[in-house]
Amino acid sequence: MADKPEEGNAPTLIIKKVKKGGHGHHGGAWKVAYADFVTAMMAFFLLLWLLQATTEEQKLGIADYFAPASVSRATSGSGGIMGGRTFTKKGANPSDQAPVGVMIKLPTNPPDVDEIIDPEENTDTAETGPGESLTPEQANKVLETEQLEEFLAKREEEQFAQVEQALREAMNDVPDLQGLSSNLLIDQTEEGLRIQIVDEDGKSMFPSGSSKMFDHTREILSLIVDAISQLPQQIAIKGHTDSTPFSTKSGYSNWELSSDRANASRRVLIESGLRPERISSVAGLADQEHLDESTPYAPRNRRVSVILLRETGQRPQTAVKPAE
Repeated sequence: MADKPEEGNAPTLIIKKVKKGGHGHHGGAWKVAYADFVTAMMAFFLLLWLLQATTEEQKLGIADYFAPASVSRATSGSGGIMGGRTFTKKGANPSDQAPVGVMIKLPTNPPDVDEIIDPEENTDTAETGPGESLTPEQANKVLETEQLEEFLAKREEEQFAQVEQALREAMNDVPDLQGLSSNLLIDQTEEGLRIQIVDEDGKSMFPSGSSKMFDHTREILSLIVDAISQLPQQIAIKGHTDSTPFSTKSGYSNWELSSDRANASRRVLIESGLRPERISSVAGLADQEHLDESTPYAPRNRRVSVILLRETGQRPQTAVKPAE
């Protein structure tokens, strides 16, 4: 047996603790990404709730808040009905910087129906039978429809007024057309805004018996397109003649002549930039609708009418006023 080591000569024990390798610290970047994801999901579900809980008018109001738009009352420059266009002897020159369209602002949610219509009141409508009363939901629907129709009618009247003012100013801005202001008549009828290019003594729009228009007629039609091209209304074109008998051996009469002049006007309007799908009708009426009924042979009865058809029902007609 080996001798035991002396107490003072005992060996020193060294214990080495080895740590196994592991993953490093990732930091907090994932928390930021997760917070962004949660925020996006919250916004998404909020959007879904808004789409379900709001009416059409409220949706339009919210959309208008983030993209405000208004009808400009200016009649020249980039904010006007001409959309930044200028006039020269060659007609209207569009600017690349011009804004597009006439912007409108739709109404927000209508007033609380309970403050206006008593649900207990006996009201006969198409939605209820005689003697029955409207529910709050039915009354609110009727009120919203009436307010929307009233707004659309008012907006249309403003658009027509802007077109009229823009055309009158445009006629004065083009030197070649300043002497033809009396040949442009603008008024409102039951159909809509009527723009008429009429003959005057010594100032004809077409050669006698021909549908090939003069250059100044073409230029006036080009101005009309500049004024109405951004509006939504459909357009009707009508040709008229006076009562002077006109016929040829082939049977060509005032009926054919008025129709050909209306069709020639349609072609020029399209060439000037009007979208073809906006033209709803082209008609030749010969001498059936005189402008001057007391004088069937008056030059003013020879004319072409461009009518912006109303979209909101009929309105009382106004007096015919020549461009100033």
